[in-house]
Amino acid sequence: MQLLIEGIFNGISIGAVLLIAALGLAIVFGLMGVINLAHGELMMLGAYTTFVVQNGFRQIGGPLLETYIFFALIAAFFVAALAGLVLERGVIRYLYGRPLETLLATWGVSLILQQFVRSVSWQLVIGLVIFCALFFGALWAISKRSNFYRIRNWAIAILAVLGAKISWEIAAALGRRFGLALTQPWFGAQNVDVTAPSWLRGGVVLMGFQLPYVRLFIIALTLICVVGIYLFLGRSPWGLRIRAVTQNRSMSACLGIPTAKVDALTFALGSGLAGIAGCAISLLGSVGPNTGQNYIVDAFMVVVVGGVGKLVGTLVAALAIGTINYLVGSGTLALISTPIQPLVDFFTFFATTSMAKVMVFALIIAFLQVRPAGIFPQKGRMVDA
Repeated sequence: MQLLIEGIFNGISIGAVLLIAALGLAIVFGLMGVINLAHGELMMLGAYTTFVVQNGFRQIGGPLLETYIFFALIAAFFVAALAGLVLERGVIRYLYGRPLETLLATWGVSLILQQFVRSVSWQLVIGLVIFCALFFGALWAISKRSNFYRIRNWAIAILAVLGAKISWEIAAALGRRFGLALTQPWFGAQNVDVTAPSWLRGGVVLMGFQLPYVRLFIIALTLICVVGIYLFLGRSPWGLRIRAVTQNRSMSACLGIPTAKVDALTFALGSGLAGIAGCAISLLGSVGPNTGQNYIVDAFMVVVVGGVGKLVGTLVAALAIGTINYLVGSGTLALISTPIQPLVDFFTFFATTSMAKVMVFALIIAFLQVRPAGIFPQKGRMVDA
């Protein structure tokens, strides 16, 4: 019995990680109908933000270092939300109603973000800042011309080429002048480690086994996020607008709801939650450019099994998948089934991380044959279209 309780707790803690990873995806995918394959990379940005905040507080030192995780959570939310807002305004808003194209576009963005964290340096940042200043400044100046819309496409093409060439030459010259101080990558391709505050180390001993403080913290953080999202969507004016646009976009626009702002806010909110998820997973292991890839598939499975756009379904699916995954992969079910030898052989065969995922995939496929819309089906923009 003790073994089973320990396995269920560890499974729930894994489910909590999955839930917080899937929460933002459920909002974006469920409410907006956007297949965001860059969601994992937004989590990665949150994890790297936590690493940066930790190093900043480490420079300060003292008792304030023990509180860095709370500042990191806030910073991770806003960094990921800002990245999501830029993504929505720059790419996604042109692709609403075309889910397959959003899939391809966000996949390309995810590759760009992975390479960006590998290569980002002061030289690259200076080049990007100069390019943005030249491109958008010149575009703003040209927009004052009376014939702007007639020459707009040509102006953008010429400004993009000229801006890229000038910013590249200036950044290269600065790199040659100052050397590694500007050209050395901030993070590189190697993984970096985030150290949990001392009050999150160790755990509570209960019934002969230890409940790690870190996993208890992640479970509490997940509960706060779920309650916060529930209250925001159910009680706040902007939550009401989001649900209205989800149900009927045309009617909402006729009633004066700014649908474009609702889209941007929804995507930024989902992205910000991905940043919080990234902060949480940084406490469980190393952070690298591929960190988000380890969770994006499981997060999509949680959303699909729970029911698109249904928070309760996401909660149930995350806990169920996390618990089953751990009980099978850790061999707990094989040990519990000791009196029945065929069951022992069966669960022992699947008692590895990869084989446990295979079993979970098979169970999900079987489940979707019975309930293709998930545990709690939800009407959304895609369904109404």
